[in-house]
Parts: sequence; structure tokens; C-alpha cells
Amino acid sequence: MASPALLTGIELVGEFEDSGYREPPNLVCRPDGQIVRLPALLYQVVRALGGCGQPDREPVMTRVAGHLSRETGRQFTAEHVAFLLDKKLAPLGLTTYSDGSLPPPAPKTDPFLAFRFRLAVLPERATWFLSGLFAWLFRPLLVTVALGTFVGGEVWLWSTQDTGAALQTVLSSPASVLLVLVLAVASCVFHEMGHGAACRYGGVRPGEMGCGIYLVWPAFYTDITNSYRLGRAGRIRADLGGVYFNALFVLGLLALYGVTGSPLLLVAILSVHLEMFQQLLPTLRFDGYYIVADLVGIPDLFKYIGPIVKRVVLRRPQDDRLRALKRWPQIVVAVWVMVLVPALVLQLGMVVANLPQLVATDWQTVNLLVANAGADGYPVLGTVAACLQVVLLTLPIAGLALALWRPARSLVRLARRCAGP
Repeated sequence: MASPALLTGIELVGEFEDSGYREPPNLVCRPDGQIVRLPALLYQVVRALGGCGQPDREPVMTRVAGHLSRETGRQFTAEHVAFLLDKKLAPLGLTTYSDGSLPPPAPKTDPFLAFRFRLAVLPERATWFLSGLFAWLFRPLLVTVALGTFVGGEVWLWSTQDTGAALQTVLSSPASVLLVLVLAVASCVFHEMGHGAACRYGGVRPGEMGCGIYLVWPAFYTDITNSYRLGRAGRIRADLGGVYFNALFVLGLLALYGVTGSPLLLVAILSVHLEMFQQLLPTLRFDGYYIVADLVGIPDLFKYIGPIVKRVVLRRPQDDRLRALKRWPQIVVAVWVMVLVPALVLQLGMVVANLPQLVATDWQTVNLLVANAGADGYPVLGTVAACLQVVLLTLPIAGLALALWRPARSLVRLARRCAGP
């Protein structure tokens, strides 16, 4: 009979510092990137199995039981360890069963509004190298100077420059539109580099960088799972690192604008501002959401929407998920939920109500773009710019359809169950 073992690729992260739970969980990372929270006892089992790689005359189960007995002060036997493996850890995809057999692939949780279809572009080694080039920008004095300069630049920009005229000038030139889109993509890439550099400055290793789909929008990402090894301040620094690098990108564009006076750069600065505003929203899974989550020390806020609504609105008793939280994180999450739910419902209702007009307007705009694609003497650039603008116009409608699809499907299934025998 084979001995039980820790599955290949499992990484022990450690205790979740400054967590919002009454009993701080310990974190383990599966090979698929899924973070699993474990109570102290189960984490000790995983840790003991991870140290049982060398052959020994003593059976693995007995060695793990002895380790648990020494660490906890309670008496454990091999049978106790077998129970924990078979009923708790193997179903989570962390260990084999007690007889050494492999468990079936553990399902990966599908968080609400999660990032999908990831494609790694830079491996972890490349991200580590590149983030090291910029980690020094997080030194406190440099951050203070950079943010002070950014505020001064903002005052000068909005009080002296005509951004509306610059926008009209750029939109009339297909080449300028393409260059603005290129700069916007460069800002997004630099944003992700900020997350990686913040991790490296904090002393943890950033993961791979790549791209994927959020709802239907293409987006970039940096794996900063290891930021869970940091305390609250380090995690929030990693969350804000992207927006901070956006601010540095704006400073670079302002410097170029001061030299060239090109209206294209003003429009690029506006696009970076939109990115920063979007990232700071605490509703969807942007940086603002993770800032709130790391502030209270709770990784997934969306899973508490149901319990909070039942507790606050329906006045039902707290369930186990809420009782596991400390008092002040529970209050913050409750406020977040009670603001989030009406805001999402209101926004969704307004979009649905205006959907016919939105579709009609987009259709007219698409026809106009197609008709005028080569009218400016740049047929190739005009066609490319028109196609990109058509995509940007249709993505919000596709995103709305996707956002409505899952709740609509759930309602149909519920109706079928209610109508069934």
C-alpha cells in the first residue's frame, strides 16, 4: 500500500496576517492557483506531509500523528490522520487519500465576476526581473515626491488646458486615435508592472503576467497571490501599485506634452485618468475592490452578500460565515454590501431601460464609422481605427448580455423546479 503524500505543486503560504477572521486561517496554494484557507490543525497536517519526503522506517501516518501531538499538545493516532486526509484534505485537492491513491481533480471555485480565459505572457522569472527594475519607486520619499508632483500636474492640466478641443482634434484623425489606443495599452501594461514591483518591494515574489477577459473586455493581469504573505499595509501597497504607476505614466505624458504640445498626449492622459477611476471602483473586481478586501482582511467579499442581506434586511440570525468574522470587518462588509447591491440594481435598471436607445445609437454610429472609414485620405488607418471604435461600442452591450445571462438562467431553473411535480 502506498503512503499518503502532499500533491505535487502545493505551496504553503502561511498564516493570513491581519485577517478579518476571529481565528486567522492558514493559506495553501494549489497548482491551479486556487488559494485554500485551512484551520490550524489541517495546515499542520499539510505541513507535516510536506516534510515527509525523506524515507524513514517509521510509517508516514505515524510520523504525522506524532508531529500533530507535539504541536497541539493533544494525542493523535494514525487513524485520526487518515480521517483528516480522507474527509478533509484529499477532497480539497491538497493530498492523496490515506491509502496513497490520488483524489479526483478538485473543482476550482468560480467566483462571481471573476477574471477568465487567462493567457500567461511573461513567466514568473521575467516578472521578477522586470519588477526589480521598478521596485525602488516605492521608497517613501520617492512616493511622496511623485504624488506631490502628480497633484501639481493635475491642477495645471485642468485649470489651463482645453482638453475638449484636444479630444475633437484627435477623433478627427485615425492615426491619432490609434496612437492614443497604443498609449492606453502601454499604460495598462505599466499598471500591471506596478503591482509586481510593489510585491517585490514588500519582499514577496510576483507571479506571471498576462492577459485575459473580464466579462467581455480584454484586460491585463499580474498574479500577486504571494501578497497574502504580507501584512495589511503590504497588501494594500500591492493593490495600489498599479494606480500609482498610472500616475507616474501621466507624469511622463505631461512632460512630453510640455515639450511637444501635441493634443494627442492630452487625450492619452484623459484615457489614463479613466483607467485610474475605473480601477478604484470598489464594486467589480478592480483594484478598489481588493483594497477594501485587504483592508478588512477578507479575501472574497462577494460571498458575503447573501448572509449580509439575510441578516440586515430579512433580520435572520447570523450564519456561520458571519460569526467567523471579527466585529469591525463585519461592519465594513455590511456597509459595502448595502451600498453595492442598490448601486448595482440601479445601474442595471438604468442600462436595461435605456438599452433600446443605446443599441439604436450604437448602430447609427457604427454605420457612420464604416461609411467614413477611408474619407480622410488614410484608407488603411481609417479602417483600422473604425474597426477598433466599433469593437469599443459593442463591448458594453455584449458585457451587459453576459452579466444578465447567469441570473436569467438561474431564474429559469428556479421556475422549472417550482413548476415541476
